[in-house]
Amino acid sequence: MNQTEHDELARKIVRHLDHSVEQLEPRTRERLAAARKTALSHYREQSERVLGVAWAGPAIARITEHRFGARLLGVVTALVIATAGVVYWQNTGPANDLADIDTNLLTDELPINAYLDKGFDSWLKRSLR
Repeated sequence: MNQTEHDELARKIVRHLDHSVEQLEPRTRERLAAARKTALSHYREQSERVLGVAWAGPAIARITEHRFGARLLGVVTALVIATAGVVYWQNTGPANDLADIDTNLLTDELPINAYLDKGFDSWLKRSLR
């Protein structure tokens, strides 16, 4: 349904309800109106919880109110950037080195057992001389 169909359906429902109300006795209509007023007077809007970082704005405002606010905000920002840098370095640095070693081992002509042999290293050093 698009918006015009929704509007048309709403108008039909309103007309039907208005027609039904006209069929009621006046005393019943007055009692319904009084009950509606009573219900609306007891109605209170309840705040809804919102997920997100709604606390960030007031927290930054509180930090910057103080004399050390700008300095503290700078330090916190530097710590966040440093932490992000360390995480990035950890995810790209040593893991890539291990991947390179694995790739070289798998594409080399020597079997892996040759690298595991304790005498291979000394033999390799002697043969290079």
